[in-house]
Amino acid sequence: MSTIILKAREIVEANGMSDKITLLQGKMEEVQLPFPEVDIIISEWMGYFLLYESMLDTVLWARDKYLRKDGKGLIFPDKATIFMAGIEDGDYKDEKIGFWDNVYGFDYTPLKRTALTEPLVDTVELKAVVSDPCAVLTLDLYTVTPADLAFSLPFTLSIRRTDYIHALIAWFDIEFSACHKPVRFSTGPHTKYTHWKQTVFYIADVLTVEAGENVSGRLSCKPNSKNRRDLDIAIDYKVETDDPGRVAAGHCEYKMC
Repeated sequence: MSTIILKAREIVEANGMSDKITLLQGKMEEVQLPFPEVDIIISEWMGYFLLYESMLDTVLWARDKYLRKDGKGLIFPDKATIFMAGIEDGDYKDEKIGFWDNVYGFDYTPLKRTALTEPLVDTVELKAVVSDPCAVLTLDLYTVTPADLAFSLPFTLSIRRTDYIHALIAWFDIEFSACHKPVRFSTGPHTKYTHWKQTVFYIADVLTVEAGENVSGRLSCKPNSKNRRDLDIAIDYKVETDDPGRVAAGHCEYKMC
């Protein structure tokens, strides 16, 4: 759709590839390809939290309409997995959320509740992570349907060390399994920086956790009813503990828009 296609055409011509590469400008659902089938679909469709503002619906539309039907068609990338973990992030949470308790002497707590519903896209240091990662959802682009992009799935986080949990984070891994040598990359806190960073979901409570415990819960996500590029996300969580003196469970709702 972008006017960058004009420069792309110049680059194709400058490299003597005009007779081999055809560029079409427009929405995938509206352009007319000059052939009925394709051998491969290559698309960088991933958004924050994998699905935010993503073009996966369009990729699946192109797959169903154009990808060869004999089982030999390829999609690059073809697999994506969402992971979750718990982090200790008290200083930043106070800066971002607690700030609204007293704004130059005024009570702005109504905005505090709003701030809690907005996921933060930022880089999380590995030392802040207090749990093992948990794979929550894996998408296979050969078989996934648009209906599968609304989900509610359980997760269990194994706690590595005694600490606090101020937020849950999510990231995704991407895989090109059909390469001669399978290739994958991660957008998690344990690897090199990517522009996707990580998605941080601050929770209303501060959870006290001990090494060896589990935090179990459910991650629910669906496209917003008014705009499918936006996401409505809910997280239920519970610390599996025998200590009644600790805050142990909660439910938070978020909007990525």
